[in-house]
Amino acid sequence: MSLVRSNAIKPTNYKSLAICQNFGRRLEMACDVAVKRGNWGLKTRPVAVGFALLCIVSCSEVSSGQTPTTPGSAQTESSVIGKVLYSRNCAMCHELGTLPLMNRFVLGEMSAPYILRALTVGIMRNQASQLNAGEREAIAEYLTGKSTIKPGKVETGEERCSAKPSTSLKVSNWNGWGVDLENTRFQPTAAAGLTVGQVPRLRLKWAFGFPGNFAAYSQPVVVGGRVFVGSPLGQVYALDAKTGCSYWTFQALGGVRGAVTIGPDGTAYFGDTRANVYAVNGSSGKLIWQKQVDDHPLARVTGSVKLYEGTLYFGASSREEWLSTSNTYECCTFRGSISALQAKTGKLIWKTYTIVNPPKPTRKNDSGTQLYGPSGAGVWGSPTIDSVLRVLYVGTGDNYTEPATENSDAILALDLKSGKVVWSKQITSGDAFNGGCLQSDKSTCPEKPGPDFDFGASIILRTLPNGHRLLVAGQKSGVLHGLDPDHQGEILWQTKVGGGGVLGGIQWGATADADAVFAGISDIGLISAGEGFLPDPKAGGGLHAVALASGKKLWDAVPSAEGCNTTRCSPAQSAAVTSIPGVVFSGSEDGHVRAYSSADGKILWDYNSLQKFETVNKITANGGTIDGGGPAVAGGMLFVNSGYGFLYGAPGNVLLAFGVE
Repeated sequence: MSLVRSNAIKPTNYKSLAICQNFGRRLEMACDVAVKRGNWGLKTRPVAVGFALLCIVSCSEVSSGQTPTTPGSAQTESSVIGKVLYSRNCAMCHELGTLPLMNRFVLGEMSAPYILRALTVGIMRNQASQLNAGEREAIAEYLTGKSTIKPGKVETGEERCSAKPSTSLKVSNWNGWGVDLENTRFQPTAAAGLTVGQVPRLRLKWAFGFPGNFAAYSQPVVVGGRVFVGSPLGQVYALDAKTGCSYWTFQALGGVRGAVTIGPDGTAYFGDTRANVYAVNGSSGKLIWQKQVDDHPLARVTGSVKLYEGTLYFGASSREEWLSTSNTYECCTFRGSISALQAKTGKLIWKTYTIVNPPKPTRKNDSGTQLYGPSGAGVWGSPTIDSVLRVLYVGTGDNYTEPATENSDAILALDLKSGKVVWSKQITSGDAFNGGCLQSDKSTCPEKPGPDFDFGASIILRTLPNGHRLLVAGQKSGVLHGLDPDHQGEILWQTKVGGGGVLGGIQWGATADADAVFAGISDIGLISAGEGFLPDPKAGGGLHAVALASGKKLWDAVPSAEGCNTTRCSPAQSAAVTSIPGVVFSGSEDGHVRAYSSADGKILWDYNSLQKFETVNKITANGGTIDGGGPAVAGGMLFVNSGYGFLYGAPGNVLLAFGVE
């Protein structure tokens, strides 16, 4: 039994309001009990939901009076139907198990347009493909407690620049993810335009609000006096670096997590969460070409594309690891890959999978669901270019299912021209892990689960003062690894700086100057809080300095033992870290962005972004958790995104620009 599909759910007139209100309350209670018990089994779910929907439809068919509805009320017809639809279509993944990372407790912080876009063209489009527009709207209304907002009605205000840019796009200040081919995330003084003595005088110059209210996680890029930045709803902006006014906006098909890379001819390149790569005119925002680079429905380009000698290099990751929280999902069929495209045309040059053999059926879980393997080993970070050896380096993630493979949790070196794997150095073997391992029902979890020790951060390539070269790889294990690029990745040193774990260790990226590498540590903790979880205000965090030559710890800057005390607060430092001579910048889950002395780790400057901002484009914006991309420093200014509602963090949707007063 299912709800009769239409283009929208229309207002219903009830013959007996008292009966229907009573039904609504009983339905909500039944849904709550079913969700909390986690007993929406394959046999009982269609019967229970079918009966509930039959009651709703029957009630509406005999109605004769106008239904009184209150926007945002859980008792509106649309909201009640939305709750049933959510229970039938979403709860089996979002609400079950011991650690529901994206349940109603988290989803309720999103705006209705944000959820609608996720269900319509965003990351949940495949799961919501059988729902019509009215049903998706009802789910959004139920989750947010807000009256329905039609898809596409997203706040997109902009303050257009009145004059043309005064600087050519050939003038690069912070281009791409890691500012250079080696992904050092280190900005020299001349390009930074900022010295250690000026850092304490940084003040907010302008703020730019992104549509939606939930996240702002991409890496800002500064080229030609413009800031290029992507957003979770897929908008890519070109803003004036001094004022924040907008030159153009481009709408991608999926969210843009990585950094934009600007070519010598001014073309802007980037990927999205629907596994598309784009080339856009950097001056006008007009599309040049677009290419889908992986046909797996859950594939995405999370890491930033790297441009070198007319070729784009990038990796592919996926969300499939977490869909395995449902014991009915046939986990898993995604294989990580690295690809090369012609920059001018988007034509594929080569594609190399991190797992050689395609997945095959392996075993059936306790629910009778067919499982597949090998799978996983996605590439999350931006490739690192070695112009001396003519290779690129990437780190890989874990396997999702058995059998575990030799290129998971590894550093790979690939030939730039052919894509052939020149060498592979696996750091953690046997690491097969998925979201089912965190649930009470572990039937989808590998029989011998690993620790989930991905390499999510980009690899850093550095030349030491003595001329020797070094690769530095930060892992979710909390370990920094020093490898020799000239001797097949031979391990030179390993230094543990964090506890590590599924959400722990080094997440998005370290930075390195000529002498030391600086790594922020997540090690986030979660504590039970009613319907969901909240970050542990006393767990995680810390910035650590390690000597490049020896791997010796130089200093540790750890958060206060008292922890933090704001809403959804954690001291974890998951975001990518950035440095300039004498200074290291690190954002935190508590909403602060701090500048540390690279000599001893003392805090030189501290800004709390967990507040409401008046934005240049008039969009309502708040700061929140800082995660994902890190600060960009260029032309005497610092740019950082704030807001990350995932994993129970504080939502936000703002880009902040600081200058010296």
